[in-house]
Amino acid sequence: MDRRKFLAAAAVASSSSLLSAAEAVQQTHSGAHTSAHSASFELDEISVSQLRARLLDRSLSCEQLAELYLQRMEAVDSSGPALRSVIEVNPDALPIAKSLDAELRQKGPRGPLHGIPILLKDNIETGDKMQTTAGSLALLGDPATRDSFVAERLRAAGAVVLGKTNLSEWANWRSTHSTSGWSGRGGQTKNPYALDRNPCGSSSGSGAAVSANLCAAAIGSETDGSVVCPASMCGIVGIKPTLGLVSRAGIVPIAHSQDTAGPMARSVSDAALLLGALVGVDTRDSATQESAGRSYNDYSQFLDAKGLRGARIGVARQYMNMGPAMTAIMEDCLRVMKEAGAVIVDPADFSTFEAWRETETEVLLYEFKADLNAYLAGRGAKVKTLEDCIRFNREHARQEMPYFKQELMEQSQAKGPLTEKAYKEALAKNHRLTRKEGIDAVIAKHKLDAIVGPTAGPAWLTDWVGGDRADSGCSSPAAVAGYPHITVPAGFTFGLTIGISFFGGAWSEPTLLKLAYAFEQASHARRKPEFLRTVAYAS
Repeated sequence: MDRRKFLAAAAVASSSSLLSAAEAVQQTHSGAHTSAHSASFELDEISVSQLRARLLDRSLSCEQLAELYLQRMEAVDSSGPALRSVIEVNPDALPIAKSLDAELRQKGPRGPLHGIPILLKDNIETGDKMQTTAGSLALLGDPATRDSFVAERLRAAGAVVLGKTNLSEWANWRSTHSTSGWSGRGGQTKNPYALDRNPCGSSSGSGAAVSANLCAAAIGSETDGSVVCPASMCGIVGIKPTLGLVSRAGIVPIAHSQDTAGPMARSVSDAALLLGALVGVDTRDSATQESAGRSYNDYSQFLDAKGLRGARIGVARQYMNMGPAMTAIMEDCLRVMKEAGAVIVDPADFSTFEAWRETETEVLLYEFKADLNAYLAGRGAKVKTLEDCIRFNREHARQEMPYFKQELMEQSQAKGPLTEKAYKEALAKNHRLTRKEGIDAVIAKHKLDAIVGPTAGPAWLTDWVGGDRADSGCSSPAAVAGYPHITVPAGFTFGLTIGISFFGGAWSEPTLLKLAYAFEQASHARRKPEFLRTVAYAS
């Protein structure tokens, strides 16, 4: 089993009726014969700070802003290119935005995201009229009773939760031959650069929606690659924070030793602003206790266009094995960093390279069963256990399993409790190989500020028959270690966008943001997507 195939690798109505497989296919292919290019949008590529300035000077209201993005969704997501990145629109989005206008007039801005429309991945709970299903029909009809910590923090910062994004069902922990971006509830999300290509998973909808300018920014979640891979393949910035920096309370889990939510945005500055709004110690997630004194409400203070000057950057050359086009892009990135004053240490390889593959899978199989059972016990849904979910999928196989099955769920169900020796030894091995003998060792040996490598290869063709193509990007070391990872647009090959990763030791977000921002400002590699039907050469 190739781990990367399932790790890195108004919308649907909130009713309890089940879509048939035929209906899902028909909806997925709607818009296939439309023009490849979408109409221009007045908010294309606008930053959060620019939106905030317009809201504060009253040249744009919160309600108008939300309405503009809702119209954009209708034009691009539901029709036109039919990205299918948004699984549900918040029915109260406009009333909430209108109330934020009144609050702005009477009291001033609530926080740094006042009136800013944000989309949430559909595994992040909102205690409102929207569903939280992880893309599964098994959870449809049983909305969450309260906000996740992430949603609470966003609302406290003044954000408008505009809707939920589609995802790889159960955050891509269901089948060994899954297709990223597909869920029983939401159908298939497309890549906005080439509609026949995959957006990667599992935060596929968040990545595609941000890239297509359907929102100001979005929140994804990652266990291994599920923020950074869709960010890379959709041409945006993604931050996978240190484990414990952002609370997981109210997020449908895979594995507590690796899960975290993270920002997805079109620029490093927007992602940094969003990250500051998400952090905080939460009594519902004990891992956040470690973030006390290590988090910042304003990560924008670390952004420095000259931040690469004198920085020591190690090259994870072992991950540069994806062909000459990818190598050329990465070499150009290293040249940009050198010209910006960085000291490039090449190679800065891992003595433990990919030695954690089998034990990572073992840990996730154990933790998924334990964590999902605990989550469902408090959710109040019709499915109470992982075993119930497996049974539901079998009973609704036509809707839930038309293309791939649920081997990973079944393997997880066969595991015992977290007290078993096999689990404890696998987890300890993972941490040793990726922390002390992995990232920490490489940084100490070469006196590095960060390590860089290709986030992922170019987007593969969406294939419901064979599933995802194996990918050899560098998400795993930081994911398994629980360390931070930021991806930034790096370049293009055949019109498909490529990302470069910056990762380092625990709690090193300030340094990584400084370096990523400096690289972004020196390279300006982001280009908005054109919704091509298929790839076309673009120099």
